[in-house]
Amino acid sequence: MSADVPHPIPAPYPEGSLAVESLDIEAQGIAHRADGKVVFIEGALPFEQVSVSVHRKKNNWEAATATVIHRESSQRVRPGCPHFGLHAGACGGCKMQHLHPSAQVAIKQRVLEDNLWHLGKVKAETLLRPIEGPTWGYRYRARLSVRHVHKKGVVLIGFHERKSRYVADMGVCPVLPPHVSAMLAPLRELIFGLDARETCPQIELAAGDTVTALVLRHLEPLSEDDLARLRAFGQQHGVQWWLQAKGPDTVRLLDEGGEPLAYGLPEFGITMPFKPTDFTQVNPAINRVLVTRALRLLDAQAHERVIDWFCGLGNFTLPIATTAGEVLGIEGSETLVARSRENLQRNAAGRAKPLAPTRFAARNLFEMTPELLVADGTADKWLVDPPREGAFALAKALADLHQQPALRGDWMPPRRIVYVSCNPATLARDAGLLVHQAGYRCVLAGAVNMFPHTAHVESMAVFELDPAAVPGTAA
Repeated sequence: MSADVPHPIPAPYPEGSLAVESLDIEAQGIAHRADGKVVFIEGALPFEQVSVSVHRKKNNWEAATATVIHRESSQRVRPGCPHFGLHAGACGGCKMQHLHPSAQVAIKQRVLEDNLWHLGKVKAETLLRPIEGPTWGYRYRARLSVRHVHKKGVVLIGFHERKSRYVADMGVCPVLPPHVSAMLAPLRELIFGLDARETCPQIELAAGDTVTALVLRHLEPLSEDDLARLRAFGQQHGVQWWLQAKGPDTVRLLDEGGEPLAYGLPEFGITMPFKPTDFTQVNPAINRVLVTRALRLLDAQAHERVIDWFCGLGNFTLPIATTAGEVLGIEGSETLVARSRENLQRNAAGRAKPLAPTRFAARNLFEMTPELLVADGTADKWLVDPPREGAFALAKALADLHQQPALRGDWMPPRRIVYVSCNPATLARDAGLLVHQAGYRCVLAGAVNMFPHTAHVESMAVFELDPAAVPGTAA
């Protein structure tokens, strides 16, 4: 176009439309009205211009849904699941399928950074490259609701509808392993054909490397005919059925024998058998990378003692034992401690290089005190992998020992802490304690995309003890 020909002026956007500035962790676009009022917009992405329908108003904010997109984001993609969206009956399991996966990761990284700064007043010295992996077929753990809908004459199996207690009418689920997604329709037919279809509210999926287990929650005893139907389905679809009559402690195999449920950490020569109700990571591909990076950052040496707090089945403990001099795994659940001991025995046998001396203990880690911390002895390094509640009591006990040297005796704090988190808010809170009250620096932090297309943010941070803060701790 020649210099003397003016560029066309874009047509003005409709009055009342909004310019989306950013995205919150619930995948809602954030915009501001002319008077400064914040509007949270479902279905909108940053840099889009949208018209909205407001469904909730407060004094200083509004909640709305995008109705028309006048200018579309370059990061908008076609959702990979037909059940995702804002339509009636849409599945509520995912929130970000309309956003390119790399942009999802960038947002989660920003959420981590913002939480660390705004909640903990901590800024990592270096940002780790986010850990990414498969964005589809990754979800090897899931809790699926079951509902017999009399009016439709069908059984529904899946996640809840968006903002609803109703079960979504799902034919497929691309975030589940393909063979499990393909099983949804046959499962619906199976449950519909059971005598107990009114009293089976839930199916829990737990898939290992070679075994797919389904836990059927049943509120009444199952008939022999129903048990026969389950067995026939299991043989046809390669499913290992478990039954749960009441609480998690009642879960049992329908038929004893068969291959155990397990996952592998091949880089460390570790195989982890587990029960379908045990906690294991949802995404096995990401878990393998996560363990590898955590151990590289921990850098446990043959002369060092390491404590793995919230150790669970030993997902980090046993790999640590391949390089460290001594390992202590501590977990709140006696059941998991027993299982971790079994896993230790299984993996210790027949190794060319023996595992380090390793033991496990049960502690209530939400009631940790400085005295209990000292009683577990000095460790050169810690790995901390708490649930969503975080590790506040542990961090507080460490801070108290730093501020009250008389309590320490000859006990010394760990020189390095690798903290794996499933909640950036509690990580930020604990990081604030470690940095501002316990003498640590946050040297590294990064996001882990354990749950693609969802708002869940997994992350990892590394803390180094400042030698000047505690005399005698120089490496």
